[in-house]
Amino acid sequence: MSDILLRHLPELAPCPWLPPQEEPLSAAWVAALGDDRGERFYGAALQYAQSLWRQGFPARAILLLNRALGCELEGSEGVLRQWPLPYGAIAWLLQQRREEQYLGNPRRHWQHLASRMSGPRAELRAWRAWACWRIACVALPDCVADERQLALEGLREPGEEEIADQLERLGHPGEVGAWRDVLEGL
Repeated sequence: MSDILLRHLPELAPCPWLPPQEEPLSAAWVAALGDDRGERFYGAALQYAQSLWRQGFPARAILLLNRALGCELEGSEGVLRQWPLPYGAIAWLLQQRREEQYLGNPRRHWQHLASRMSGPRAELRAWRAWACWRIACVALPDCVADERQLALEGLREPGEEEIADQLERLGHPGEVGAWRDVLEGL
């Protein structure tokens, strides 16, 4: 979306699940942290996601929330007490975005992300992607799966209980309850 279009959009309310951010940020905000994928990066990613949302880019904001979900955190960090894992922010962005804002198909996005995960903490990150996939399925029921990928790769979409079991096994204490609270609120 061009700057001209953004000036004509009514102001976007800040996402209450993300830290306040009035000034626009750029990718340099998180790039300045280098290889850090801990608490500082988590907070910066949430701030940048809020900035992208406020600038009218919900799909890009979601990409930053994916990165935040992949941070190397144990669950007891102070930033998580103030800004929990962004399941609530994801649901809010999916529900609050405007028709003229590009979002793509979040269900397919998280299906692909979960099934192609690699790198550090890949198993946990994949199950968090499936948790976001479930949020997208409930929040946007008209978004369809990538049936071709499911058929070609023999991929099976997990049920809610399987996602919960895996998050319980791999995730932070209380993560499953927080995720389920978001789902119940949809």
